[in-house]
Amino acid sequence: MGAVPEPHAGWTFLTNHARVLAAIADDPSTRIRDIAAHCRLTERAVQRIIADLEEAGYLSHTRHGRSNIYRIEPGTPLRHPAEAGLTVATLLAVLAQHDEQRGKPHPQELRSVPGRDREAQPEQSR
Repeated sequence: MGAVPEPHAGWTFLTNHARVLAAIADDPSTRIRDIAAHCRLTERAVQRIIADLEEAGYLSHTRHGRSNIYRIEPGTPLRHPAEAGLTVATLLAVLAQHDEQRGKPHPQELRSVPGRDREAQPEQSR
């Protein structure tokens, strides 16, 4: 998942839900512990956020052994009326573009759909 950002006090532009979704888009098989560390949240907070995202239809998961593999539903529209017509895929594309501009290759480039189920990929590419 890369380096963990420094802690930040005060308000930010992205919600914790967006941060968790972006972390899952980076690696659909990531562990809750790793998401929590990356997003500077507790594991319990990440569990609640994932439950929120699943309940709203933005995310689903399947068990793969002892791990979860998450699947983002890229066509799901964003919730706020001001973002009418924008989808999760649009949000993730903007975040991926930001990573590219910073010179960081984004794992999304390796997948045609954000958060696509990794089980469909050949074993060598995991």
